[in-house]
Amino acid sequence: MITYDAVTKIFGTGKDAIVALENVSFGIPPGEVVVFLGPSGCGKTTLLRLTNRLDTLTRGNIFVNKQNIVDVDPVKLRQQIGYVIQEIGLFPNKTVADNIAVVPKLLGWPPDRTRARVDELLRLIRLEPEVYRQRYPAELSGGQQQRVGVARALAADPEILLMDEPFGAVDPINRGQLQDEFLALQAQMQKTVAFVSHDIQEAIKVGDKIALFDRGQLIQYDTPEIILTQPQNQFVADFVGADRALKVLSLIRVHEFMNRAPENLVRAEDRAQEAGKFLTENPGRIGQGGHGRVPGAAGRASIRPGCPLPDAHAWHPDPQCHRQLRQPGGHRLLPGPPARAQGHLCRRKSTVKIGWAGEHLAIY
Repeated sequence: MITYDAVTKIFGTGKDAIVALENVSFGIPPGEVVVFLGPSGCGKTTLLRLTNRLDTLTRGNIFVNKQNIVDVDPVKLRQQIGYVIQEIGLFPNKTVADNIAVVPKLLGWPPDRTRARVDELLRLIRLEPEVYRQRYPAELSGGQQQRVGVARALAADPEILLMDEPFGAVDPINRGQLQDEFLALQAQMQKTVAFVSHDIQEAIKVGDKIALFDRGQLIQYDTPEIILTQPQNQFVADFVGADRALKVLSLIRVHEFMNRAPENLVRAEDRAQEAGKFLTENPGRIGQGGHGRVPGAAGRASIRPGCPLPDAHAWHPDPQCHRQLRQPGGHRLLPGPPARAQGHLCRRKSTVKIGWAGEHLAIY
């Protein structure tokens, strides 16, 4: 969708020249969010401004949809790309509706279509049209103004969004909420997004990939997981922080591991008789091997103090029989018939390890 090819930008000439970007090359795939990350003055905002020709390239090429941007009229190029600038940038003398409608009006949309699009976007950003349509920016909170700024960028339904530290002007609590709302919007709309930030935590949260810059050079371009676990050099390691192992945990999403269609579960609304019947008729729902079975599991066995510890790491439940297993921190009932199997002796009050097949584990 967007390709940067040996992009170089130099401000000034001679000995006063400042190299803002030097031979930067990478691409942003369609539908992905790529965060331009780095310290102040590293060139990330300059690269964003070069993308829609607000600044002029010194050398190199930028392609949007395989078309070189220098071959496209700058005004038409900008009308095709949504842009969310720092400090929101709403027109203070225009209502919310007029701010959102700026680009559709420039494109000559009919009034009815423009009005419908404004109301659609207001609902999308969770601002009731009847309440907020005729308000002015000064009558909105900072978070609401930022939402309107995002809606304005989406007004003409562009394929590409450029976002220059869009949530930097709000407090940390609202910033987190806006990030969540942005991710929800992106899940629906699948835009191609270049997102400037100096906050590693924000980059990890919103980015499919991160382009990390320093002094005008692209240092590492990869997924958040790779940047956190395999920093390319000491600068990257220092920038992401010594606690990067903990930051990796924030990348784990519940939906990636959740079983949305679990089987063999007793429902909360089931009566006791129904639950008992279900357990009786499905005695093998725990510890029954198969895919994900713990290596060495032997099937029908239980562990109790004073009996030989079986080689099995699973057990077969039996509603008619329960044994109590003492563990650090309290007691737990371990269902299963008494069983003896070859193995080491399990002495009274000793600590043992048990396991079960992964597909039979449910987290509530």
